[in-house]
Amino acid sequence: MRDQMKNDGFVSGQRLELERGSVAWGPCHIGKDTIIGDNCTIGALVHLGRKVILGHECKIQGGAYIADACVLGDRVFLGPNSTLLNDKYPPSGNSRQWQPVHIQNGAVIGGGATVIAGCSVGQNAVLGAGSTLTRNLPDNEVWAGSPAVFLMMRNTYDEKQLQLKRESASSDVG
Repeated sequence: MRDQMKNDGFVSGQRLELERGSVAWGPCHIGKDTIIGDNCTIGALVHLGRKVILGHECKIQGGAYIADACVLGDRVFLGPNSTLLNDKYPPSGNSRQWQPVHIQNGAVIGGGATVIAGCSVGQNAVLGAGSTLTRNLPDNEVWAGSPAVFLMMRNTYDEKQLQLKRESASSDVG
């Protein structure tokens, strides 16, 4: 019966091959007029609102919510249960009042993090898991907390991540 059902934006089943090498894992919701770039992965229980734009090679983990008209650049990672909002004074029901979130290329949003309507996340920036972003996060900075505040620069974050990988690899050998 599933093969005979019309796709109304709700994807059910294990894996759905999308255009240009992208894939979605069902169930998930992909809103009308949403644009999905090349080689994206969309996890189960994700909600992509209407007119969302995903750049190339985005990774959207399960349970993420992306409100209508939000824009993600290339190579953006959204952790599980992260939320991008568009309505600063809900429920307005008036799309002219919405302030969609913009996430620049290479940014990382940790699991369970929330980006409030009208905020932007800069290129290669990181928002830590469980954080609430209430103002713009500049390029190459790592922020965390509720409300999120500056922690370190992205190069320091990447060095720490690499060190953990090395330590993990050496402990697996011994």
